[in-house]
Amino acid sequence: MCGIYGEFHTGKNRNVPESLFQSLNDLNFHRGPDSGGHFAFEDRVQLGFRRLAILDLSTAANQPMVMPNGKWAMVFNGEVYNHKEIKNKLPEGKYTFKTTSDTEVILYAMDHFGPMEAVKMLDGMFAIGLVNLESLDLYLFRDFAGIKPLFYGLKEGSIVFGSQYDQITKHPLFQHESINPEVLSVYLQWHYVPAPLGMMQHTGQLLPGEWLRMSGRGEVHRGIYWEFNPFVDTEISSETEALDYLESLLLDSVRAELESDVPLGAFLSGGIDSPLIVSLAQQLQSNPIQTFSIGSDSAVHDESIDAQWYANKIGANQHLTKMNSAFALKLLPEVMKSLKEPFADFSIIPTYLVSKLAREKVTVALSGDGGDELFYGYERFFSLGKNFPYIHQSSVRKKITYALHAKLLKNGKVNSGILATDLGRYHAGLHSRFKSNSIQHIWSGFSDTFPEIPFHFSMHWNPTTEEDLIKQIAKAEFYGMMQKTLMKVDRASMGVSLEVRVPFLLKSNIEKSMAISPWLSYGQGKKKELLKKLLRKRLPGAPIDQKKRGFTVPLSQWIREDLNQEFKSVLLDSSFSEQFGFNRAGIEQLIQSHQQGQDQKWPLFTLYSLSHWNNNR
Repeated sequence: MCGIYGEFHTGKNRNVPESLFQSLNDLNFHRGPDSGGHFAFEDRVQLGFRRLAILDLSTAANQPMVMPNGKWAMVFNGEVYNHKEIKNKLPEGKYTFKTTSDTEVILYAMDHFGPMEAVKMLDGMFAIGLVNLESLDLYLFRDFAGIKPLFYGLKEGSIVFGSQYDQITKHPLFQHESINPEVLSVYLQWHYVPAPLGMMQHTGQLLPGEWLRMSGRGEVHRGIYWEFNPFVDTEISSETEALDYLESLLLDSVRAELESDVPLGAFLSGGIDSPLIVSLAQQLQSNPIQTFSIGSDSAVHDESIDAQWYANKIGANQHLTKMNSAFALKLLPEVMKSLKEPFADFSIIPTYLVSKLAREKVTVALSGDGGDELFYGYERFFSLGKNFPYIHQSSVRKKITYALHAKLLKNGKVNSGILATDLGRYHAGLHSRFKSNSIQHIWSGFSDTFPEIPFHFSMHWNPTTEEDLIKQIAKAEFYGMMQKTLMKVDRASMGVSLEVRVPFLLKSNIEKSMAISPWLSYGQGKKKELLKKLLRKRLPGAPIDQKKRGFTVPLSQWIREDLNQEFKSVLLDSSFSEQFGFNRAGIEQLIQSHQQGQDQKWPLFTLYSLSHWNNNR
């Protein structure tokens, strides 16, 4: 796991001085503290690299890596778990390998198969910058699931790209760009900036599974090389068969992601996904796996007792630390510094802490992320899906149905989703915790118009069956909620130089798991039921309940306690309101409302993160 950086010019612009480029590259230092690298070509190409050595710790595996014949130069962040299989597909004797790293295999595969074919072969997590030094073409690739970030700035025949957003906004070509008000509106509603958007004008990020090519003449082309597709015919509807099939799939995924030349462990919550991953990892190892958990001072949020139960049952070597509001206050500056962009999922706080705890013992950690999206783990699936029998009624009949159910059945069989004129837009709205009227009270420039590009996986649904509807939700969650979660884990873990791997999101696992009928996981009172049954099969007596907590904290209470003064000083600073054109009195009302018992933690933390980013950009 590493950090990459680069600039590529086809017009009037030329490389910035090497000293400046190196300082921008070193913004990635925490992503790669082991070594740095630099490559320049004809004053039109400059590549930078910061390395966190995981596979082949020798200097021969350092980057940027250049083909011996001088045709290609590449920087690559991530891990490709099937690199040995790809290596075996290369013609024997054509290439001389000097390392056992995946980087060298990727470079030679790009040369032999061509970039567009080679990227389709990769299974792992990655962000790649590749330059053909003969034709002077640039290729950028982001992994299919969006596990690794790839930001860019694009204008005047030039691209600047990197693993961190601040590397783009601090480059001379983009440091004076203004904030894009449409993107600011998206951030305030969704609490992060989704791909392909960037908060500043002329900046953005590649979508999951996207490629971008800039030719030597400055022409820009882009497209999708892989897309999540849950709309396939299911072949496995037997629970017994599905459990065996899924266990085999996950075991293969975990086995692939255990490859490491440095110490490896795993995150362990009291939920379902991470205990399942840890139990599989322990099955494949002789020594106790190192596991890491976070607790809090809230009985509602704390699941450390369940996590310890799993650790004991599995035979893991468990490490635990607990948080309270005073602890969070001390940690908050570190957390905010790790973000490099506005981001307001406050579970970043415990995620940062568990990453920091893990980094004391290991350099690589396995995570259970992705299980909810692939196996229907969110309440939103059934909450929206149960309305299906009524969604094609006339608007009048839907209103009558809703009113009757509300009065007689307390909305047990339907909810307000039945009234939606656009199910995709309604589903997207379920992710917003800062409602439009509240934002408008603070900022007159707010627009609740959805930019179509980042939400093109969520809008304009017309399902013909309930299964079609829940699969559409699964796709929207994959490109929505999951992206925010992956962003959180990447920023928190790389902030402390920890590589986090996600076995559920191995490409082969994603594709093959779509063969399993969703009805084995989805339904009334069911959330990822198949994963629960697999966990019980492996760990009888597992303390499974219906509460989804993960690594969470009681932020509402904390803002009323030790964090109160911190939030007031940041949010009521007049320069913050003036910078964005916000109504300071409206922000003050939000704070007062929260202190009086209304839960405003999401709006407050969203503004708090925005202010911190603005002060450090």
